[in-house]
Amino acid sequence: MTDDNGAAAPKLYVYAIVPAGDYTPKVNGIDGSAVHLIGNPEGPRAVVHTHTGGPYDGPDDDVKRWILQHSEVVEDGWQGAGSVLPVSFNVIVRPDTESGATSTVQLERWLEESKGALSARLGDLDGTSELRVEISLDRSAFVEANGEVRRIKDDMEDRPAGVRRLLEKRLEKTEKELADREADDLYPALRARIAEQCLGIEEYRTPPREARQTPILMASCLVTEPGIQNLGAELTSIQNEQPAVSIRFLGPWPPYSFADMSDAFAGMSGQDQPSSAT
Repeated sequence: MTDDNGAAAPKLYVYAIVPAGDYTPKVNGIDGSAVHLIGNPEGPRAVVHTHTGGPYDGPDDDVKRWILQHSEVVEDGWQGAGSVLPVSFNVIVRPDTESGATSTVQLERWLEESKGALSARLGDLDGTSELRVEISLDRSAFVEANGEVRRIKDDMEDRPAGVRRLLEKRLEKTEKELADREADDLYPALRARIAEQCLGIEEYRTPPREARQTPILMASCLVTEPGIQNLGAELTSIQNEQPAVSIRFLGPWPPYSFADMSDAFAGMSGQDQPSSAT
């Protein structure tokens, strides 16, 4: 589809959905693109830049940079508008070749049709943040005083090299089994304590960040401002009660895990297919 001058009609790259208000974007988008708002001033509105190419695709370093720039626009909307629905990387609205509707008309129509659901979700997320909590068991610290482990270590002393190798394998297997069992025992109570401090909790899986750590709970937590302090205090209590536990507390960020927009544009005609997503 081309404009009156024969040039390709512009598309819209979408970063996020924000509510009504006096927010205006304060950062540039991908590769310095000027960012602006589309939609009814009464909301909801889309944060976009005018786009003339296809989906962003290229070497990994370029993709990482684009995703980071995308995230900076989402964070600006989150901080400036008070609530945000992040849109996945590489969502691009193009004109409708059949109806002749421009990309702006396409997006404005979708915002109006989705107004009720989008406004309700933005209201639910108003004033919230996402924190990530990763709790693991330090295997070395946990098994240090275990009787079975100590017996195996005692047996290894002064043994021939071949026997020591066999005992080392037995020791590693025993330590892993003990840690797995302890992690399973700790999980229900720790999850309940974390969930009590959150508006919502979503668990995810990730490999241990360090060797000899056994994951107990990896979770994204939806919290309000007071909830950040309360969750931090609860994690401090857990750490004091369980010295062998390792805790990572990350954020705050926009509520990415609680504002899934991956399917929201699926029904819109005139959307470029993304080649990758956040």
